[in-house]
Formats: sequence, structure tokens, C-alpha cells
Amino acid sequence: MEQSTPWEFSDDRGRLAVAGERPLRIVAYIQAGATLWDHGIRPVGLFGSQHDGAAPDAAKGGELPLAEIAYLGSGGALHPDTLLETEPDLVVAVTYDGEQVYGLEQKTALELEAHVPVACVAVGPGRGLAEVRERFAALAGSLGQGEPMSVARELDAAEDGLRQVCGGPVRPRVVALSPAGPDRVHLARPGAWPDLRALTEQGVGLLEPAAGSGANWSTVGWAEAAAMDPDIVLMDVRVNAARPERLRTDAHWRAIEARARVLPWNPEAPCSRRAHTRFFTLVADTVREAGTPA
Repeated sequence: MEQSTPWEFSDDRGRLAVAGERPLRIVAYIQAGATLWDHGIRPVGLFGSQHDGAAPDAAKGGELPLAEIAYLGSGGALHPDTLLETEPDLVVAVTYDGEQVYGLEQKTALELEAHVPVACVAVGPGRGLAEVRERFAALAGSLGQGEPMSVARELDAAEDGLRQVCGGPVRPRVVALSPAGPDRVHLARPGAWPDLRALTEQGVGLLEPAAGSGANWSTVGWAEAAAMDPDIVLMDVRVNAARPERLRTDAHWRAIEARARVLPWNPEAPCSRRAHTRFFTLVADTVREAGTPA
């Protein structure tokens, strides 16, 4: 008779997640769940963060079949019993500070971890995009799944294409932002976001907001954003960001919209080769268009 092999994974909080055998029933923070899906792993349940609502944020869901997977709640409204009712073998989440389980209240995380192993992947400012991607790949590999080599080749090609188009004589000015409403906007500090740092490394001309408070964002009025004269805007599409139609009462946003190419940007996109290939390709195509005279 075959005996099951104990499973373990050292997560990015420095904790060892251990199970008697390889976990099959996985509950995940929605970004982590979307990443696992790209590796061929189907979660049995998903949860959101304090920024999410009673329904899953489709922007964070990647290619997950959200209508087919139980959404268990978000933030402070999420009770540990609700997660445990799905009988998970493993909970997969992300951490920004290397300590806290993002999306769960600390009390909830502690109670949950007393009953089921929890594995967190760090996605904060100290991590490069490739490193985040490889950590998720290592976790997926420990669960018996992985991305095919063809996907790695596609990502290499997308990165090469982005570097080439950014090496041209015209380098468009790019701003990443998250609209707070008609009066305020959060401008992303490129160094704080692994995907934006990766764009900068490939030669994309991301603009840095003025120095000030806020490690990840600089919160300003739309006049300050318009003064940066972006040619391309990477615009947060998560559910907690204001929609473009709400912004059109502001003349400065209208000026940006009229001048710049506006691309969807998800600061919590799946951390997989497939997702990053799509993102790099979209940015490369837009940089190419922006650099072509009308």
C-alpha cells in the first residue's frame, strides 16, 4: 500500500506550512487564486480584501471562472468559520510586509492558521516581479502543477518586444494612477510596485510623482496629474477605483483623457507568466502607437 508523502512549503513570512499530504482543497485570496488558476490549480473558495465588497472583484480575478467558485467574503466581514466551512487543506494568500496575511483581519488569520496551513507569497515593494512570479511557480510546483515551457518562451518574447520598442527615438511619458474621485487621484510611485519596476527596467518612461508622504502613492488633485503631461496612463481598474465616467466633471481629467492613451492597469494582477505576457504586450503595443506620428 502506498503511503502519502507529507507536504510542506516555506512561505515568505518565514513560516513553514505543513500538511499530511499534498493539499487539494485550496482557499485563496483572489489574486493568489487567479495566479494558481494560471498554473492549472482550481481553488474551492476565494476571499477579498478590505477594499473589496460582497462580490468578487473581476479585475483581480484574471481568468478565474468566478461564477463557478465560492466567494467567501472580504476584509472585516470575513469570519474564519466561513473559510473553514469549505474544508480547505490549504489557504494561499499574499503579504505586503512579510508578516501580515493580506485581506484577513489579524485575529481571523490567527484563528484560521490554528486549523489549516496558510502559505503567503510576498508581493510588496521589496520584491521584483520575476521573483514574485517564481515564488508562486514554486508553490504551484509543490502542489503538483506548473506552466508549460511555451509560456516561458512567450514571456521572453514579450519582454524582448517591450525593450525594443522602448529603445526608439521617442519615449512616451507614462503615469500609473488610481482615481479616488473627481477631486483627487493616487499617483503610483513606480518603485513601490513590482510590475511598474519591471516596466521601468525594460525602458518604459514611467514618471515619478513629487516627493511627499505615502510609500506607494502620492495623493494629489487632478491638476497635478495633468501637469505631468502623460502620453500613456495606466489606470487602476480594481473595483475600489473611481470609474472614468465619474471623473469627467473635472476639466483636468478631460484634458488627460483627450491627450493620452488610457490602458487598464491592475496593481493586483495574477503573478503568472501568462498574465505578465499579456501586460507587457499591451504596454509594448501602446508605446509603439504613442511613438508613431499621427
